[in-house]
Amino acid sequence: MHANLSPCFFAHICIHLSTIDLDSDHRQANPLHRIDRKLPPTKNRPWAALPLLALFGACEQASPPDTGLKQEEIVAAPSCGSDGRLVTQLYGSIARQISWSAGELTCESMLRPEDKGIRLRFSGYVADNKLAILLALPELQRGSTVAESPTVVTLSVEGSGRFFSTPTLEACWSDIASQDLVEDGGDRYAISGTLYCVAPLGEINGDAAISIPELEFSGIVDWSAT
Repeated sequence: MHANLSPCFFAHICIHLSTIDLDSDHRQANPLHRIDRKLPPTKNRPWAALPLLALFGACEQASPPDTGLKQEEIVAAPSCGSDGRLVTQLYGSIARQISWSAGELTCESMLRPEDKGIRLRFSGYVADNKLAILLALPELQRGSTVAESPTVVTLSVEGSGRFFSTPTLEACWSDIASQDLVEDGGDRYAISGTLYCVAPLGEINGDAAISIPELEFSGIVDWSAT
């Protein structure tokens, strides 16, 4: 038990004892009275407690031991991976150049009904509006690369109720250039490709339209997401 007592503990005890008046008269026996009474009382010799006070001050001001560990800021990994990006030019009702990097882009994915392909969702801000672009690839398989894969494209302006979508399955297609495992044995893949559309996306419940002739994308697809 005594092995766990620190020097600071003994410093506190010593300072307390040094402040006791040895000339005081206590009715009960006290072993401290065995100390030589020829020594002047501590209250008349304040210098006697200086070494102990110095030790006490050192204990009070001592900083915690340096473990060599530094607290680092924890930054969440981009949902699209470190190489995530989306680049395109929109024409029509929304005319805008888009160039989102990994830090500006959010990626989500989910399996299509009956496990027929995958949906990829990319979203980011354009001015004060958040746009979401959904690519549905019914023929894409896990880990595969493919050219001219039929793609259904939907674009929405979040919070506005505006949606744009391709009229037929033949209007857009995607060339999937790569689809590589992010972690061995997992379901997450880094995917990249290029989307091409030959027809505009018509506005649902509206008369406007948006054209996306070409769109380059890189992100993460999770084949276990539902």
